[in-house]
Amino acid sequence: MERRAERRNKEDPMTATKAMKPKLGRADACLAVDPSALNAKPAPEGADPALGGVNLMAQVLSRENLRRAWEQVRANRGAPGVDGMTVKEFPDFVRSPNWPGIKESLAKGLYRPQPVRRVYIRKDGGGERPLGIPTVLDRVIQQALAQVLEPLFDPEFSDRSYGFRKRRGAHDAVKQAREYLKQGYPVAVDMDLAKFFDTVNFDILMHRVNRKVSDPVVRRLIWRFLRAGVMENGQVSPSEKGVPQGGPLSPLLANIVLHDLDMELEKRGHKFVRYADDFLVLVKSVRAGRRVMASLTRFLDRKLRLTVNPVKSKVAPLNQCRFLGFTFRRKKIVWSDKSEAKFRRRVKELTGRSWGVSMDHRIRKLSEYLRGWTAYFALSEYYKPVPDLDEWIRRRLRMCYWKQWKRCRKRVGELLKLGVNERHAVLTALSRKGYWHLSRTMATQSGMTNHWLESQGLVSIRKLWIAYHYPAANQPG
Repeated sequence: MERRAERRNKEDPMTATKAMKPKLGRADACLAVDPSALNAKPAPEGADPALGGVNLMAQVLSRENLRRAWEQVRANRGAPGVDGMTVKEFPDFVRSPNWPGIKESLAKGLYRPQPVRRVYIRKDGGGERPLGIPTVLDRVIQQALAQVLEPLFDPEFSDRSYGFRKRRGAHDAVKQAREYLKQGYPVAVDMDLAKFFDTVNFDILMHRVNRKVSDPVVRRLIWRFLRAGVMENGQVSPSEKGVPQGGPLSPLLANIVLHDLDMELEKRGHKFVRYADDFLVLVKSVRAGRRVMASLTRFLDRKLRLTVNPVKSKVAPLNQCRFLGFTFRRKKIVWSDKSEAKFRRRVKELTGRSWGVSMDHRIRKLSEYLRGWTAYFALSEYYKPVPDLDEWIRRRLRMCYWKQWKRCRKRVGELLKLGVNERHAVLTALSRKGYWHLSRTMATQSGMTNHWLESQGLVSIRKLWIAYHYPAANQPG
């Protein structure tokens, strides 16, 4: 009997997988994989994955790795892919009878990802940026892959690469550029790669991947993710090149491709900073910058099959360049005019008079945006524009309150509640001038004071900026 059961399990792997599946109630527990069921050999202690001593796919499908991947995908949320499955529906899916078969197909190298769903988002400078949204299942698998592959590749990445890496970020890249400016490199070679993510060469990318990944199952899976195709308007188009923006694996693959660029720049002794496909090379003169741009353009074209956009690329003083939303003034970091213009547009949307929501909801959404924006742009070392922006935001809120109160009697009553002189309250309420003008009168400002607006939930970007630059001043005692 035992032999027959054993033989039956060998003939039907699905049955064997189901028999070994524990009865778990949580989604992350359902993601567990028994390495023995996948015929994975245990890793010898101290073995190097790059040398083939470890079954990488077993690591990808390990219980802990899949649990971390699912938690990351769940935290990122995101829209459904071509199958329509949402993040909330995924736990029910992994509890279904389909999941053991998917795990087994992954272990044997038979899994085929679904096409990504094409969507477009508006770019700041006009036009649209294409994004590819994988299914939730494929996002979990990609995230699990990235978590295993990152420790193989990241230690060899350049110290001047800051994009999509742990304990590194955009702020570090901007600070490094400022440091080169202080060292006497005032000219920037600002190069823009034309549609980088859409033009990555598959053969070049896989050649770089194969340098470190010896597991053929993992190699095959990465290749299939690249070739999964794109669905747009119900039609599936094959993928001939490019890494779709939107997948958890794409940032790592982008860094793998551009690692050769980093090595070339280091070999030449250049001062450079790179964040994903945004990079600056700092030099001492415009003449040197032009030579560097010409040689790098040839290198990118011949070695990596990437095209430099001549319209958006330039050689200019660093204070005339934008990098990750910032520019430089007198060796100090300051947010760019374009970043401030975008900020003002968004605040106008949130404080628009035509947005028919309660003031509590409006202030809550506005404060969320202000906190997020300041958490990034507080890096700017110029204080002067901060109070002006704060004042402008408060004035727009006073305008919203004034419009919401509508009738003259209501306005007088609200101003009186706020302690405004009766004569000033009546004269302001009877005024036929516009909302924007009346938002700056003595009555509205003395009634809707800064302190009162803060009590309604409005955050001050001035206080957030001070807390960022002078944290000791916010400590009690």
